[in-house]
Order: sequence, then structure tokens, then C-alpha cells
Amino acid sequence: MTSPAANDAERIAKATQTRFGETIALPAGLPADGASELRRMLEHSSHRKWAPQPVEPALLKLLFAAALSAPSKSDLQQADIIHVADRARIKAIADHIPDMPWINDAPVFLVFCGNNRRIRQIGEWRGKPFVNEHLDHFMNAAVDAGIVMTQFIRAAEAAGLGTVPISAVRNHPRETSEIIGLPDGVFPVAGLCVGYPLERGYITARLDLDITTHTDTYCAGDESKLKDKIDAYDQRRHKLFPLKKQRYKNKYPDSPFYGWSEDKARHYSMPERADFGAFVREKGFSLK
Repeated sequence: MTSPAANDAERIAKATQTRFGETIALPAGLPADGASELRRMLEHSSHRKWAPQPVEPALLKLLFAAALSAPSKSDLQQADIIHVADRARIKAIADHIPDMPWINDAPVFLVFCGNNRRIRQIGEWRGKPFVNEHLDHFMNAAVDAGIVMTQFIRAAEAAGLGTVPISAVRNHPRETSEIIGLPDGVFPVAGLCVGYPLERGYITARLDLDITTHTDTYCAGDESKLKDKIDAYDQRRHKLFPLKKQRYKNKYPDSPFYGWSEDKARHYSMPERADFGAFVREKGFSLK
């Protein structure tokens, strides 16, 4: 019978091979719960189909507590979670994102927000000026919200739930903000569908670690082999899960080989959320 530790080690090796194209062994001496947590993180997958089982309010509150236990820049605590419980509001958000029907189907829908409003209010109450009117204070709130969402995802998976982030709530940020009543100084970072997954997810291949991790300097100053590495990643990923649709077929001819890099090059060849900066300024951020 395989021991839990051996099972974790085997699954970690398989997950890293699938994810990054190399097998990474589990170091000796790790505590059992640590190995299990690493295995769960490495096996992370997104889910878009949900079992009818509801998420109990007590569990959801515990997950909120776990998520908001995440690190916070200078303890400013500039992240909020909006639980959109009203199905009419969820539908109103989903109607602006028609290619993502799983938003309407999810038992729980959340919007993670950056909140710079509260710290401004605190300054007023304590009679202190707010003098950090620049891009960094927006970024601090946005990063805090992203970290909180990531921690929520980890907590949810530990409880047997599945999730999928929805950055598309920023496609129509004004409408999203109006639907969920966001005041000045509070802005949507991403939505999140949550529920018990109906089917097993799959591990998405990521760029090789020698592309995205660096020592001392970026790529040691040498990008000469980057294109070849990206081409190799395209092939590795294609063998696992080939992309089924070519993006913007009305603009670009069919490519005989359609890999990740071709898809992403097409993705960012078209404007996306070009008015988000204007929206953020309307919310009270100068972005100077």
C-alpha cells in the first residue's frame, strides 16, 4: 500500500512534469501537511462546471477569513470581497460577459476589489492629509486584492471547492461597479466563480521555469534563446492540450500550427479594456 507521503511525492513529480516539462522531486524532510499543500498547489486547475450542492454560509465565512489573513502592504488592508448573492445581480454582470455562461451557473460569485477609500476616510477622521496621490497607492490596493483572491483560491481548494477567476469584470468596469454599488476609491480587480466541481480539472502547462525564474539579473542579460524556448513550449503544450479555436479568424488567416504564442500575440493585437485607466481616474485615482 502506497504511503500518503509517497503518494504526494509521486503526484508532485507528475504535476511538475505536466506543468513545466521537468520532474521536480519532493525534498526529504518536509512535514506531511506541507507536502500535501505543495501537491495541491501544483495540481491547481480551474473549473467551469458545478455540482448542484450549495456552499454553506459558515464555510464561505471561514474562507473569507482565511483569504483576508493574507499579507497586506504595510498593514493597510486595502482589499474587499463582495459576495454577490442576488442572482439578478449575478445575471446582470454575466450579461456583459456572454461568452462565460459559468458565471450564472456558479453557486457562489465573488468580486475582489481594491479599496483605497477606507484609508482616505481614516485620514480624514484622524485629521491627517492624504499626500500619496500617485500610481503606487492604486497599485498597492490592486496587488492586495490579487493576493487575497489567490489565498481564497487556495483555501477553497483545501475545502474541496473549485474556482475560476473572472478578470472580464473589468471589461465593463462602470457597469460592474454600478451593479455592486462600488463608491469612489473602490474598484473591481477580478470576479471568482466558486462551487463544488462537477468534473476533474486538468493541469495547464506553463512556461518552463528557466524562462520565468531568474538569478541575480533578468535572464542574466541574455534573451538570445528565448524565442527557441517559447517555440519548444508551444510544442509541449500543444501535445498535452491543443488549442481548439484560432483567435480573430476574421482578421488573421488560419495558422498551420496554432500554439500558445500565436494565440497570445493575436490576443494583444486587439484593444482590450483601453478605457480602464479613465474609469480608475473617475474613481478618484490620479495614476500620476
